[in-house]
Amino acid sequence: MERRNFILSAVAVLPTLVFARFKSIFPMSTKKGFKVDAGEARFGVHYKMKGVTLNNLDIKISGSDTDGSLAVFEQTGLTPNGGPPLHIHPFQDEWFYVMEGEYLFQVGDDRYSMKPGDTIYLPRNVQHAFIQLTEIGKMIVSYLPAGKMEEFFQVTDQWTSPPSKEEIAKVFEDHDMKVVGLPLKNN
Repeated sequence: MERRNFILSAVAVLPTLVFARFKSIFPMSTKKGFKVDAGEARFGVHYKMKGVTLNNLDIKISGSDTDGSLAVFEQTGLTPNGGPPLHIHPFQDEWFYVMEGEYLFQVGDDRYSMKPGDTIYLPRNVQHAFIQLTEIGKMIVSYLPAGKMEEFFQVTDQWTSPPSKEEIAKVFEDHDMKVVGLPLKNN
């Protein structure tokens, strides 16, 4: 009787193993389209960064919608003359589309002035940072693949006091980014 139960259990688990293998070969994503209204976030959560900047981030397309291949955020910049430290994403490409305000981006050794309607592409493994030049700004930012960015913004949303440079570097590292310099200055 025990042998029969063992064989039945093994046969019952087989479809799950086959499906898991199939899913790793053929990524699956949301099968139904969806709409996220203006001013809303995909799952109703508005992240407020506290420490690196004071920006708000709304998920528009989640990594869970795309099996991790893409994440899209709307970032409302509330940090004039502020921005993230110079950093690298080893596993992700990133692009920004400026909707409102002006920014200065550094990508590698190059600097770019950005205004509404401008797009910038930041390849993985290239150091980059930006600074918000106007009182308010708004950008669409996308990560390919999604990586751990949603989790990163969840962590920065939970900070209750300004983190140290060491804490910032650790949170970046925990989410597959590496701080390699200071935030940009507007000079």
